[in-house]
Amino acid sequence: MNFLSCRMCNLYHVSPKGDLTTYFRSMPPDGLVEAPIGPFGQGTFVRRVAGERVATVGQWGLIRPGQPERIDYLAPKAGPAGKARKPRPRSTNNARVEGIEAKPTFKAAWKAGQRCLVPAQWYQEPNWETGRNVWWQLRRADGLPWALAGLWSEWIDPQTGEVVPNFTLITCNCDAHPLLARLHKPDTTLPADGQDKRSLVHIEPEHWAQWLEGSEDEARALIQPPPLAMFDLADARRTDQLLAAQRAASA
Repeated sequence: MNFLSCRMCNLYHVSPKGDLTTYFRSMPPDGLVEAPIGPFGQGTFVRRVAGERVATVGQWGLIRPGQPERIDYLAPKAGPAGKARKPRPRSTNNARVEGIEAKPTFKAAWKAGQRCLVPAQWYQEPNWETGRNVWWQLRRADGLPWALAGLWSEWIDPQTGEVVPNFTLITCNCDAHPLLARLHKPDTTLPADGQDKRSLVHIEPEHWAQWLEGSEDEARALIQPPPLAMFDLADARRTDQLLAAQRAASA
């Protein structure tokens, strides 16, 4: 599967140092880049280490345990007749919660309770209601950062011994959500309530300990789409204006 065609989040903005210190109460890590990143870029995740919340820079895209080499997903590969082509790797920057305990890339981190929080200013999703793609940047209405639910791991390069921190974002179904169900291109062969639209998961501060240190059942209890009231609706309103203009033009 091409990670650019995956029906999940493929771009988010890394939270700045100020958010890490004031909201997450974590020291900003070395190498932090405050910018939008895509799959296999370098983001930041917060995990529990010796009773403290520690922020770490790592690859957005979990590396399967035992993988013999680190794949450079962003570098072009030689195609037929020496022509360059982009690789089409399996997407690991998002993890569907359904069956996560059995999937080879994610099951070890899930069973070990290696859950993390991913600080984000916003994340991007496509809206197709106008007939073309209109990108929405999903921000919180209160201006605070998202604390997105994720899994983390550390892959050791068998050739060099380098330890490569890496993480993934967990997704859940959001077909019934009044805002998030509007996102992603619908599959016209499926009913509206069977699209399997996906949502990232936000964890509120009062539940951080439960997410980072709780049991598997306690963690699963927190996996749900953020409520409508949490979202800044600016992009939704702009799309509604475009839809209204289309209806007026066709009247």
